[in-house]
Amino acid sequence: MSFTSIEYLMFLAAALVVYWLLGHRLQNVFLLLAGVVFYGWVNPWLLILLGGVVLASYACALGMVARPQWRRLLLWAALVVCLGTLGVFKYADFFLSNLGGLLDALGLPTFHASLKLILPVGISFFTFLCLGYCLDVYHGRLQPRRSLVDFALMACFFPTLQAGPIERGGHLLPQIEHPRRFDPAAFRDGLFLLAWGFFQKMVVADNLSLLVNKIFALKDPDFWLLWTGVLGFTFQILADFSGYTDIARGSARLLGFELLRNFDQPYLSHSPADFWRRWHMSLSYWLRDYIYIPLGGSRVGPARAGLNILTVFFVSGLWHGANWNFIVWGLYHGLLVLAERWWRRLVPRALQEAAWTAPFKVVFTFALVAFGWLFFRETDLGWIARYLSLSPLAPSEAGDHLITLYLFYTVLLYSLPLWAHAAYDRLARRARPGTGLARRLLLFRPLAASLLLLGVLTLSSPASGVFIYFQF
Repeated sequence: MSFTSIEYLMFLAAALVVYWLLGHRLQNVFLLLAGVVFYGWVNPWLLILLGGVVLASYACALGMVARPQWRRLLLWAALVVCLGTLGVFKYADFFLSNLGGLLDALGLPTFHASLKLILPVGISFFTFLCLGYCLDVYHGRLQPRRSLVDFALMACFFPTLQAGPIERGGHLLPQIEHPRRFDPAAFRDGLFLLAWGFFQKMVVADNLSLLVNKIFALKDPDFWLLWTGVLGFTFQILADFSGYTDIARGSARLLGFELLRNFDQPYLSHSPADFWRRWHMSLSYWLRDYIYIPLGGSRVGPARAGLNILTVFFVSGLWHGANWNFIVWGLYHGLLVLAERWWRRLVPRALQEAAWTAPFKVVFTFALVAFGWLFFRETDLGWIARYLSLSPLAPSEAGDHLITLYLFYTVLLYSLPLWAHAAYDRLARRARPGTGLARRLLLFRPLAASLLLLGVLTLSSPASGVFIYFQF
């Protein structure tokens, strides 16, 4: 069930009416059943896979405490179930195709096999959530829950089920276990998040996707047209994924839950490392806590620390998709972070922290990130190599320049709401409660929400697409 469908709006409205009429324990049971209906709406058989991962993680976590002598064995069992499920459904065909290609290149007997498994929506998200829970229990950071309903609800909470944020047991479980009261202010915030999320996806992302898809479908785009397409995708993917997250956070807030924030104005970052503290934050911090720090983090020597960084970004790239372009994209960002560390050792601290350098750092970081989105958007490495060989000085017809210029300004036009929201968000953070600025911003929200909904009704793309991160 897509967030931008009429079915979801009807589903959410009905769920809210029933939910707020129930007591705490029945609310949890109802939300679990709602998650089952939501996830199994199109492919009910996927519930078997989801249920298997949930039950195995629940049992392994309880067993770690009940049978301490089996802790390591049970952790390995949880790893096999979560990562094995992810590996089979997401990476098996990738592994088989590359193994066949390697054997063929070596002149050995080869094969052409494919499991052709359907990739379950959200598999990367709910497997990482369950795996993180088991790791927290193993390391003593979290006590395992005996209530199967509460644990299953954490994994099957419908706002986060398809594309995150990747919640943590220590953050979501206490909210599940404690009674929730209807809060009018939180309800209004949830409605505003929903309006902004729908606008990002249906107006900004979906309209930009039409432009971007046409550019990347061309056989011979010139330099300026190609990078206009990359710029369009830069804003498309932010609006698409941030739009999903805000709809998820808004839906959860209507139910009395507060989800992890997944984006913090990433295109205003001052460095590559700062970008990853702002982009897909739930994944970044998951990789930091469960891979980077256990590997030694920055506490080891420079060479080992650099290898740890590259390992984390390799996993990040592979997590995003079973294709070499995602791995290249991940390693590209890993090299940027390493280059930043090297730069910080060479440049005087006073120059690094000088206020006048901030705008230049933001623009430079944005350019590096936008360049990297080419590796993310285009799956064919051969085409990427060809694109990178394009020259900005190559001759083209005058009409082509006019078309490119028109498309460039169209991309900028659709990006304006994102920049306006960034400015609003910065003002809202600076406004102290009770001040005139805070009151003016609060009064502005109903008007802003009305304008956003009007935009959704009048400016939505005629070809609404699925969320990009559903494929991960």
